[in-house]
Amino acid sequence: MVFGMATTKITITLPDDQIEEIRSLVEAGEAANVSAFVKHAVGVALSDAAGWREMLNDALRQTGGPLTGEERDWADAILAPPSRGGSGKGRRKAA
Repeated sequence: MVFGMATTKITITLPDDQIEEIRSLVEAGEAANVSAFVKHAVGVALSDAAGWREMLNDALRQTGGPLTGEERDWADAILAPPSRGGSGKGRRKAA
């Protein structure tokens, strides 16, 4: 009988340079195989996200609770990646 977590095989797409780096680590014996490396990386990322989520929840508890709609809109505007093309605000015109 085998004990452990159920697993599901998936396909992911990574930039070629990242694949090359992972394969180099495997060849150097620093990772068992590509799958093990990715599994570990995902575990670290999930743990990191959980830590940030807990930190945010703690900060919200200390400062009065969940964000208001206005606060959320402000945060979304600050944290959103720049849009392509954009409105042109803040751009200098070519001379």
